[in-house]
Amino acid sequence: MWLVVGGPAIVVVAGFVTLWLAIRTPDPVVADDYYRRGIEINKTLENPDASLLPAQKGRNHAATPDQDKPVK
Repeated sequence: MWLVVGGPAIVVVAGFVTLWLAIRTPDPVVADDYYRRGIEINKTLENPDASLLPAQKGRNHAATPDQDKPVK
């Protein structure tokens, strides 16, 4: 009998634990100035620092297939 009743009972207890966690730790609210922050991020991506250039070249090189080898 405990195998029949135990499974659903564990699921009910887990549901209450999940509800308690959801109420206790609310989701963070999006910042009020999210649009301005996004514009600033786009500006920094358009004008990268000189220190980031080697990393961007490496990233672009890794994403570009080798021109000497034929594509299969």
